[in-house]
Amino acid sequence: MRYEPHEYQDYATRFILEHPIAAVLLEMGLGKSVITLTAIFDLTLDSFEIRRVLVIAPLRVARDTWPAEIEKWDHLKGLTCSVAIGSEAQRKAALLKRAQVYIINRENVDWLVNKSGLPFDFDMVVIDELSSFKDNGSKRFKALRKVRPGVRRIVGLTGTPSANGLMDLWAEIGVLDMGQRLGRYITHFRNNYFMPDKRNQQMVFSYKPRPGAEETIYRLISDITISMKNTDYLKLPELVMNEIPVWLADKEQKVYDTMKRDLVLSLEGWEIDALNAASLSNKLLQMANGAVYADDGSVAKIHDRKLDALEDIIEAANGKPVLVAYWFKHDLERILNRFPAEKLDSADSIKRWNDGEIPLAVIHPASTGHGLNLQAGGSTLVWFGLTWSLELYQQTNARLWRQGQKDTVVIHHIITKGTIDEDVMLALKRKDKTQTALIDAVKANLKEAVI
Repeated sequence: MRYEPHEYQDYATRFILEHPIAAVLLEMGLGKSVITLTAIFDLTLDSFEIRRVLVIAPLRVARDTWPAEIEKWDHLKGLTCSVAIGSEAQRKAALLKRAQVYIINRENVDWLVNKSGLPFDFDMVVIDELSSFKDNGSKRFKALRKVRPGVRRIVGLTGTPSANGLMDLWAEIGVLDMGQRLGRYITHFRNNYFMPDKRNQQMVFSYKPRPGAEETIYRLISDITISMKNTDYLKLPELVMNEIPVWLADKEQKVYDTMKRDLVLSLEGWEIDALNAASLSNKLLQMANGAVYADDGSVAKIHDRKLDALEDIIEAANGKPVLVAYWFKHDLERILNRFPAEKLDSADSIKRWNDGEIPLAVIHPASTGHGLNLQAGGSTLVWFGLTWSLELYQQTNARLWRQGQKDTVVIHHIITKGTIDEDVMLALKRKDKTQTALIDAVKANLKEAVI
């Protein structure tokens, strides 16, 4: 296929070529893969500045998307790749092949650096979904940070750089520039730019930015960072965000409130215990959806409020395809017991969805967040169960609301009032504001660029 880049794509490619360290914040649908591959082609086969490139990506994206992009575009002819996934023997064989681009899933970064026995002789690294390196305690972060000094060029790609707040940026930017801009130590970064927020005496549970900290952080990283919003450059369909409230009956609300207050619940023979705050949050989310796992692993049913609301949505769709995002396994089971839905968990089911053969489909955000195009199959998404993860939330929404979608996209959120659902929805909105501020602060201004 002939590549006729948009102006913003040319600009982003030049930015990568001109910046040995580049954080490129491209929202979903802007073509980050072909933008980056165009720069890689120039560096490896035109200027011969780079010899071996390592692309680190989510498993399915590493296996399918990057190789397909190289094969797809005419201007990349001659660029070869080797995909290092599968068994250890298969990964080693792939890494020993002669190619310009080597692609590996992020779960195997630690293996590559510390266990493979192979030299890390890549002079360029591309991290697809830089946000997956936000945990400075993770093995993948430590492994890549270990070999980072020997890498001449590095590119970080993501559309969700600060999904859980600005604290994420220390690791994400640090793995690129080795701490030059935000400091070498997370404690110094935290002390300089944040102050305790929620705490219990000496125990600090969360931090908030100090006055002026956001602007300072954005300024410090602006020389290596550009951002672009899909709404600025693509003709996207209209997006309608809708919240559908449901209410618990008095008896059901009492059960929920008891669990929230006492962290333990006896319900019709089931014992349900929350050991800590994280466990309690998990239990309350389940109960808001209508069921909860008991201590013995069985499922205690609480209510059908969300199932009833989902039935109303499906009926109102009047045959138009509906995609439902669930979170817990018992959510899936209850949905499938109630409705003739099909789970999108294979290449075949995804193809049949896009061909219009599946009127009601269910997906899990963690398995379908990245790299899937589902816009051909429908334009209605229902969040049956919410997630705290802004990244998974936005990525899942972007499966339908993206370039190529012909209809208005409607995203419904079924919210159980008086429950943790309201807190999650509010948290997603607040995180989105923080992330939007970051993206706007380093936003590429094409009018000022030298064309």
